[in-house]
Amino acid sequence: MSSLFESLQQFLRQTLDPSTNKLAEQSLSQLEMQPGFPQALVQLIGDDAVDPTLRFTGAVFFKNYIKRNWVPDNEASDRISQSDREMIKSNIVSLMISVPERMQLQVSDALSIIASEDFPSRWQSLLPELVNRFSDSDYKTNNGILHTAHSIFKKWRSQFKCDELFSEIKYVLDGFCPKYLVLFQVTDSMIDRHADNAAALAVLSQSMLLLVKIYYDLNCQDLPEFCEDNLPFFSSMFKKYLVYDNPLMTTDDDEEAGMLEKIKTSICEVIELYAQRYYEDFPQLSEFLPTIFQLITNASPEAKHDRLVCKAISVLTSSAKLDSQASTFSNTEAMTNICQNIVLPNVTLRTSDEELFEDNPIEYIRRDIEGSDSDTRRRAAADLVRGLMERFEGPVTTIFTQYINSYLETYKKNPQAEWKAKDTAIFLLVAISAQRATNLHGVTRTNALVNVVDFFTSNILGDLQSEVNQGVPILKVDAIKYLYTFRNQLTKDQLLTVFPLLVTHLQSRDYVVHTYAAIAIERILVLRQGKLPLFTPEDIKPFAEPMLTQLFALIEVGQTPEKLSENDYLMKAIFRVIVTSRKDMVPYVTVIMSKLTNVMAIISKNPSNPKFNHFVFESIGGLIKFVCPVSGEATNEFEKLLFGPFEVIIAQGVQEFVPYAFQLLAQLLEHHTGSHLPDNYVGLLNLVLDPSFWEQGNIPALVRLLEAYLTRGITNILETNRLETILGIFQQKLIVSRQNDHYGMTLMNAVIKAVPLDILKNYMPALVNCILRRLQSKRRDGKMVFDRFTRNVTLWYCLFFTLERLGSPDELIQVMDSMQPGLFGQVWESVLLNDLNSMRDPIEYKICSYGVVRLLTASNLLFQTQSYVESVWPRTFSALLSQLELPPDFKNDNDDELDRLEVDEESSMYQNTFSRLSTTAPLRDDPTSAFPPAKVFLAQQLMAMPVERRNIAKQALGVVERANEFLPKYFAEAGLPIDQF
Repeated sequence: MSSLFESLQQFLRQTLDPSTNKLAEQSLSQLEMQPGFPQALVQLIGDDAVDPTLRFTGAVFFKNYIKRNWVPDNEASDRISQSDREMIKSNIVSLMISVPERMQLQVSDALSIIASEDFPSRWQSLLPELVNRFSDSDYKTNNGILHTAHSIFKKWRSQFKCDELFSEIKYVLDGFCPKYLVLFQVTDSMIDRHADNAAALAVLSQSMLLLVKIYYDLNCQDLPEFCEDNLPFFSSMFKKYLVYDNPLMTTDDDEEAGMLEKIKTSICEVIELYAQRYYEDFPQLSEFLPTIFQLITNASPEAKHDRLVCKAISVLTSSAKLDSQASTFSNTEAMTNICQNIVLPNVTLRTSDEELFEDNPIEYIRRDIEGSDSDTRRRAAADLVRGLMERFEGPVTTIFTQYINSYLETYKKNPQAEWKAKDTAIFLLVAISAQRATNLHGVTRTNALVNVVDFFTSNILGDLQSEVNQGVPILKVDAIKYLYTFRNQLTKDQLLTVFPLLVTHLQSRDYVVHTYAAIAIERILVLRQGKLPLFTPEDIKPFAEPMLTQLFALIEVGQTPEKLSENDYLMKAIFRVIVTSRKDMVPYVTVIMSKLTNVMAIISKNPSNPKFNHFVFESIGGLIKFVCPVSGEATNEFEKLLFGPFEVIIAQGVQEFVPYAFQLLAQLLEHHTGSHLPDNYVGLLNLVLDPSFWEQGNIPALVRLLEAYLTRGITNILETNRLETILGIFQQKLIVSRQNDHYGMTLMNAVIKAVPLDILKNYMPALVNCILRRLQSKRRDGKMVFDRFTRNVTLWYCLFFTLERLGSPDELIQVMDSMQPGLFGQVWESVLLNDLNSMRDPIEYKICSYGVVRLLTASNLLFQTQSYVESVWPRTFSALLSQLELPPDFKNDNDDELDRLEVDEESSMYQNTFSRLSTTAPLRDDPTSAFPPAKVFLAQQLMAMPVERRNIAKQALGVVERANEFLPKYFAEAGLPIDQF
């Protein structure tokens, strides 16, 4: 143990030195495999004799060690023994309390990670220990416990309601709340007692903030009886601290909020929650509103008060929607007061906004762009206006229209000096006009009392038509943003008229102006008319080359990887132009690819903006997708351009980009035909099958690439004996992993589609055995947990039954029943049949429907065992009828899949583990495309059964509910006489 302790200190110390950092991290990875490692680490963190810097480093390592290993992805290789787990849980609370505050946060985070998995069912001692550790005087200890409690409880805020969740919350309420109430009372009295003691208040104010945050946690799902019973006390506390003032709890910093501002902000969040969810049980709400109003009007314009003002305004917004508070907001005087004292001061552009516009334009854009600035005063004030509009549309529109007209008149008298007046007018107009909006379409419903198109013509268009680099940049931005916001209200002809103006504004020297032009162009190109894009390749053909040229020029201004990739909006616009232009990109593809590969080479040195990176690779995928099908040599040209850069990315281990490279290689490989691999892919296969590449972030992309190899190179794979390696990856890397077991079944789908049956037979027993063991691990407390893996297993079985080249379904049934008689029926009835009706994807639905029809009609074994005939066959037939009578929404057969291509932040946001490229998605293979409709197919196959099996089937159908109702319809649809069945 002593040598382990010494080695641990040595390696942790070496991680602090850049010259030895990597080697030390590797040594620690080896060391953590040794027995007793967690105990040595806990000992080091808690040892006061050890250097504080080393202890802190150990605390950080401990948190990350827990994060990596507490929930093992591979259940067969758990790095923390059960005895070490119990040791950690027994010591971690004491450790957290005893260490200095800086370390306390790290240990608390580790505790929270453990609790998220084990609490309460597998860690019932935690809550009593936390509660018993509370102190009436040691608030350093209390803050550690409160921080831990909040980190455990706050997960409830985002969880779906279920019995298990409410049981956990009730368990906490019963064990935690009595002491919590006492601590709240004591903390309040201590703050009063130490009102002139800055050091004491620094600790106590942190306690009060955590107590308020925990109150929100306890109420986030439902109003607990404890809180309802003690609502008078808590309301009095909240009122007290909303008006509480003590200079020792504030800060002189203009940017950073002090503890008092944070406490008031959290109280506002609680009141907003009650106004939204529990207003019927919260009669005190009306007593809070004057205080909230005063809080907003008294707040300074400094940034440190921004979140407080935003949350306070949100309270008013939620209250304005309530019938019980209508009298507070309904009269003209109250509305005018709100407009003058709440809305107008908070929508007017501040000096700090102008400074941000000039000094940090990309941050200004991210705060300002639609939906991204939820914590800005402007957005909060606009939401308040919309909240008032829900109940008082006419009066609110009238009041604000007067202010809008007044601001516009002020501007017209002196445009150069009064440009802020127009900025405010435009913002207010958008606030009262936009009633519903989405990121995809912009505003989808407007205020009928406001003509947004007329306002655009009269007050906006002129700013777009003026010379690009003249005038006030912010008004240019306002004009572009107005067009961007109300793009859905303009006709295609109107958009085509202003589109050249947006293209021209890409040439603006102002960063925000040309970026907003790119944003508006990108969002306009996303608009659809029914199921088809509004803008066709022909519409943008005259602008495609100048747009791409200017967008690349703006990106290439950046001289470092960080600056070059800073503006993801520009790269997203490039992507959108490419996928809108489609095959019209053929003349420019060489130039564009040269630009993209150059950008890729630069940013790979330091990948710093995930969104930008993502759209670089989406753009490459878009070019491959649309150019390769119309240009015979394009695939080879893309490979010449990309293989070199991808080899560098893979060799240098640029983790952020390796999954992208694998996806694009899969896409290119699929553009080849035949079953022999091109030479450049043969060598790559060795790399793909290297076990070291099969780490978490690479696995989905590698599975995608292996699918392409199986589809296009099965001959090479079999000739070089690589199939066993692929199956080994399935068994050792995929099927045993919690995170990736479902990808294992995706790979198995590709295997059974590509591998000949005579070869596949040799491996089926081992493969099925692996799948069954994994299914068994899905049982929790005697119940089956259905997830993506179980669903994919059901799909795999049905695909096997569907593929006629694999023979009869008996091939698979026999494999299972040879392991244990009747095993297929047990698994099929208890597990797989339950997932059948969850198949809502149209192709998966069809595979399951046709697969089950073939199971019912083409299997001999299903008719040879009494239990199969009496139970499995009729239950399966009943499930099939349910499925056939509840089909998914099938896409229009005339729809072009490419017309559905849409990449948005929500669907393609880069993630640390894996980010799927939409443009590289393969064309879906439908193995049922040659079959007639499923109902017709069922009737045909029933009629085609041999007479003896048909007679058995008719007897089994006697217990199938509603068979007599549906089968005549199916036979009629197939043009077959049912009486002959």
